[in-house]
Amino acid sequence: MAGSEKQGMAQALGALAPMLDASDNGIVIIDDKGMVLIYNRAAQNMLAPEAEPAVGRHLSEVRPEGWTDLKKILQTGRPQIGARIKFPSATIIANRNPILVEGRVAGAISVFQDISHYERIISELQGYQKLHRELEAIFETSHDGMYITDGAANTIRVNSAYERITGLKRENLIGKNMRELVADHVLDKSVTLDVLKKGVSLTIMQNITGGKQVMVTGNPVFDEEGNIVLVVTNVRDMTSLNQLRGKLEESRLLSARYHQSLFELEQFEHVLQDMVVKSNAMVRVVQKAVKAAAVEAVVLLSGESGVGKSMLARIIHQMSPRQEGPFVKINCGAIPETLMESELFGYTKGAFTGAAPAGKAGLIEAGHGGTVFLDEVAELTPAMQVKLLEVIEEHTFTRVGGTGPTKVDVRIIAATNRDLKALVAEGGFREDLYYRLNVVPINLPPLRQRREDIPELCLRLLEHSNQVPGGKKRLEPEVLDALMRYDYPGNVRELLNIVERMAIMSEGEAITLADLPGELKRSPSAGQAFLPGQGLKEAVAALEVQVIKSVLEKQPSLNQAARALGVHPSTLWRKMTKYALHK
Repeated sequence: MAGSEKQGMAQALGALAPMLDASDNGIVIIDDKGMVLIYNRAAQNMLAPEAEPAVGRHLSEVRPEGWTDLKKILQTGRPQIGARIKFPSATIIANRNPILVEGRVAGAISVFQDISHYERIISELQGYQKLHRELEAIFETSHDGMYITDGAANTIRVNSAYERITGLKRENLIGKNMRELVADHVLDKSVTLDVLKKGVSLTIMQNITGGKQVMVTGNPVFDEEGNIVLVVTNVRDMTSLNQLRGKLEESRLLSARYHQSLFELEQFEHVLQDMVVKSNAMVRVVQKAVKAAAVEAVVLLSGESGVGKSMLARIIHQMSPRQEGPFVKINCGAIPETLMESELFGYTKGAFTGAAPAGKAGLIEAGHGGTVFLDEVAELTPAMQVKLLEVIEEHTFTRVGGTGPTKVDVRIIAATNRDLKALVAEGGFREDLYYRLNVVPINLPPLRQRREDIPELCLRLLEHSNQVPGGKKRLEPEVLDALMRYDYPGNVRELLNIVERMAIMSEGEAITLADLPGELKRSPSAGQAFLPGQGLKEAVAALEVQVIKSVLEKQPSLNQAARALGVHPSTLWRKMTKYALHK
């Protein structure tokens, strides 16, 4: 470039300098030799605030790192756009172009901008984006449902777990107000509305349309002024949890039933040590007794005299939680009526003429902490029935001559050989006392209805009798058959007397038909199985006919007769057909 041209360009640029200084972009202009013509204020501030003025100096002295690129532009005439250059004081983006005059490169211009501030913003944005992605991942991968509303209860966000748990779709929820969702019965209630109202974290149970039940916890998010700007709700599915709880409860109940069954079996085995239980009828009796022993309920034992009510009452006590306490047996029929109150409930000092000076505790009080067995309870006088009712209901009684009640802790087991319900109808027994006694009724069948127990009873009774010195008695088979056919009006007590009498009166070790008591020899069925010439099969058939006929005569229906015999009704019908028997 000629000197006059350079001078003219320099003068023109010099006139533009004030305007170029007003630009926020840095502007550097050099001539074709690299001499700085323009170096505006923005360039000075960006690149070298403390440096000497650059105009009139060679660019290589001012910005060596910039001269290299501009030199190429001067040589090639090709521009350089968007060059990113990092200086110690700034990072810039520069556009560099050649200045062409009549087709020749007369210089170069570099316009650049400091992007350090933007880079910091971008860095922060990238950090926020990363944090957003992390929070989004946490939000979406949470196993619990997440539901977010703004401070006006409008739905903002819903995660996938919430959709899975509730069956609701986010596109049907986002933008909806919680009040609207409750009004439409999508939800039965909203914890968000409660949190907005009370301003604290809350947890409630919530029912979702479709039968889902969830537990929701709402947490408020406050701004700097203390206003709720968000409500974040955590949602847990209680449907499956309730199902698991139900299954656990079923398992616990099943385990409890197994435990109870094992306990009852163990108790049943315990009873077998004291009682003979071979017949189905007695099995059912003992099963009821085992169950009754485990609770504190009043037990009423009924049955004919001699069936073993007293023994069963003592066994129930021994199996009960009160087994360490006393067992007091009271035979209500053996106490004179005039002494019944003082015997049962005691009396105070000077209660009546002849009373012990210090008074006396009654039999009921003697059973404190244990069991009181009232045998022949139907024989209680009306006045004693009232006092017994007080013991059962209030656990108190008043001694004869006393002025205040006495507390007593006893379990009552009652027994009778009479029909208490019929007595109530006749007015001979209090109805309220009957129902208080009849909580757990257990009926003991007579021996004639459980003949399967007779052989085992005979063997045990004979074994007990043989414990005396020299005792070696044994029953001949035909004697046992005769004992099986007898009806025993006196039940087990009568069988005990018969076996004991035969053991005493028999001459040799074997007890034979000759040793049978007269009532057994006179029995219509006695000896029928031992006719001359009969074999065992015929004898057994004859005995079976006699037993079936006897039961059919006493029972009102075939089903009841079958139950008494311990067989299925169809089995009884086949045997009746076989032996040509009729009801």
